[in-house]
Amino acid sequence: MSVSQPTAEQRGEQILASFDTAFGGLMASDPDAALVGFRKMAASPFAFYRGAACLFYGDLARERHGGPYLDDRTARLWIHGDLHAEKFGTYLDDQGRLVFHARDFDEAFVGPFTWDLRRFAASVALIGYEKALSDKQITELVRGFATAYRERIHALATGAKTDEVPPFSLDTAEGPVLDALRAARSRSRVALLDSMTEIREHERRFASCDDAVELDAATRYKVLAAFDGYLETLPDSSLTRPDSYRVKDVVGRRGSGSGSAGPFSYNILLEGHSDAFENDVVISLRRAATPAVARHITDRAIRAYFQHEGHRTVAAQRALQSHADPWLGWTELDGAGQLVTEISPYAVRLDWSDINDIERIEALVRDLGRATAAMHAVADDERAHSELVPFSTERAIDAAIAADEESFAPLLVDFAHTYGARARQDHQIFVDLFRNGRIPGL
Repeated sequence: MSVSQPTAEQRGEQILASFDTAFGGLMASDPDAALVGFRKMAASPFAFYRGAACLFYGDLARERHGGPYLDDRTARLWIHGDLHAEKFGTYLDDQGRLVFHARDFDEAFVGPFTWDLRRFAASVALIGYEKALSDKQITELVRGFATAYRERIHALATGAKTDEVPPFSLDTAEGPVLDALRAARSRSRVALLDSMTEIREHERRFASCDDAVELDAATRYKVLAAFDGYLETLPDSSLTRPDSYRVKDVVGRRGSGSGSAGPFSYNILLEGHSDAFENDVVISLRRAATPAVARHITDRAIRAYFQHEGHRTVAAQRALQSHADPWLGWTELDGAGQLVTEISPYAVRLDWSDINDIERIEALVRDLGRATAAMHAVADDERAHSELVPFSTERAIDAAIAADEESFAPLLVDFAHTYGARARQDHQIFVDLFRNGRIPGL
């Protein structure tokens, strides 16, 4: 990695400046929520790394040449933006299939495809360190990820269409990926609804709870107006039964640790695909934030393409998933872009806590390499938003890697070890700043 190594004091100042840019607004408006977030980041180097994407991209942006394998095309592809080892899980796609895929597209943007790969590789080094794996084992894990990614991209670029490659589904998955899919399948919509709602006067309504906020008439009206705007952003295939979108109830939700700062999101209870109580649907409407990577992409045409951050998040997710959540959409509320998603019972996050056998870890990391390649390959010129990426992404990536095939895996391995060590040092610097009250605004 070509980033120069600052002193601990200099690095502390970089961390503070980066956090002020990324979290200054939250610290000013809701210091309790910021405090909870920082306490979570203090728990471990990997927790810090997950929460400090702003710092990571600032470091990458300081590389003057932008890094290897980047050209006019591969430097402006749809990317996940926060692709670490825990950013994978299950979801129910618009064809009713349980699929294992990258999750949480809040940070997605158009940028260098290698930034996704490097962020993932460094996360593997951090997880490996926490599991007391040797440097050699971590090297082999990252090499396996790089090889699996390369092989899948090449297959897609040389004839295999994305939909012809077996997805990570109940019929094709193995190991921890299959475990996650089976866990998702065991869940039920009824159980989710029972945890959030109750039946009152022959109709389902949201139940009272500590983080629920009853809305006054004016706020409820604004939320329902925003909901009407959301309906206009849904694809025609999602509107097959108009009664599905009949609103039964609306409630505000406080975030964890937000105290009395008020709701930061809204839940809306809908009729769903039938009149039966067990098919009701809960969607969440929340303000979408500026992604960390966007602060380091200078192409104005990319930023100008999006109406707001809600539109950007949905455009990215639809570009990076073959069959996105049918309830996915966007709207505006109080002049700010909002992201609308279903609160799904079938969303299960990949849990690394019980994955300790090295062979299972190796197989999983290779699967995540294939899943990453499939995600990058989806967003090509045959999909929506082709104005931003008007070419075959898998062919562009394949050609770039082919120009220096032998260096591809070693470069990711070197970055993983180097940045993993830096993140561990950064974590200690951050903890010292945090516990000694040196973070302004807290």
